[in-house]
Amino acid sequence: MAKATASKTKVNVAVVGLGFMGVTHLKAYQKIKQARIVAVCDAVRTPVNGILPGVNGNIHGADALDLGRKLNVYTKLDDLLADPEVDLVDLCVPTALHVPMAVAALKSGKHVVCEKPLARSAADARKIVAAAGKAKGFLLPAMCMRFWPEWAWLKEAIADQRYGKVLAARFRRVSESPGWSSGTYLDGAQSGGALLDLHIHDSDFVQFLFGQPKSVFSTGMQRISGAVDHVVTQYEVDCGAVVHAEGSWLMNGGHGFNMSYTINFEKATVDCNSSLGAEALRIFEEGKKPKTVLSKGGDGYTGELRHMVESILAGTPPSVVTPIDALNAVRICEAEEKSVRIGRAVKLG
Repeated sequence: MAKATASKTKVNVAVVGLGFMGVTHLKAYQKIKQARIVAVCDAVRTPVNGILPGVNGNIHGADALDLGRKLNVYTKLDDLLADPEVDLVDLCVPTALHVPMAVAALKSGKHVVCEKPLARSAADARKIVAAAGKAKGFLLPAMCMRFWPEWAWLKEAIADQRYGKVLAARFRRVSESPGWSSGTYLDGAQSGGALLDLHIHDSDFVQFLFGQPKSVFSTGMQRISGAVDHVVTQYEVDCGAVVHAEGSWLMNGGHGFNMSYTINFEKATVDCNSSLGAEALRIFEEGKKPKTVLSKGGDGYTGELRHMVESILAGTPPSVVTPIDALNAVRICEAEEKSVRIGRAVKLG
């Protein structure tokens, strides 16, 4: 395991892949005082005089990003991995590149953040997990919903049973088909379609809240990518709650992106809808007026990356999400993919 040193006060970061997610991560690191962006890497898209053009995506706009003129710019991962100044390599590349790049970065001794899904298949995800188990550095799979303020609030509310037990839970994550990096996103053989690239956030959050499901029953369809682009899944969980989630890339132009959840507790209904902004989270308790819990701001991207930076400085592996968690999220989605194909429930061992 990598250890912190007493003199170490900042983590030197390199971001690989400068599309929408790479830009999003760079913006997040700029908000983390213990992080210093020292390098970027992309085969074709690089900053000019320290300025990186913005990229449209689900959450943030397309503002240009000023990274400063002292930045080291690489076009090949091997050259970046040879840079002794880099502590942490953040991989924001297409899913098909996760295995070779994550394994190489871990073997080089760097700490690694890898965007979701960890891999297109559980078999490939296990290769990254195995490399992480032997590595000097830490691996953080970027399952950002565990850090999103309103979703983290829900985890706490369920854990402390402030409204009693969960009776039913519904999660929804829907979007137009990706308009960026369509050559990879819309090739389902590489991306896994909406199920592996979008819906996986809710599959992971279900296991975060309730443990790994005992089985899944999914219906879905292909339309855009050749993989599952719309899915509705019922999860069988140990606590007996009725839990389901919907994920889709089928929304028509102009709809944009939306994520939401509704939880029926014994003593309250909690509803969260991202379209409501800072007033997204509402609580309805019997005999009381509806209450809005105002967001404290921030997003899951900044939260997860701050967790990684702080873990590196402390010399302690990240704990909120582990490589095994990310592997299991892929396993759940694979079971959902199979359930769509065969038309019946699939058990998870």
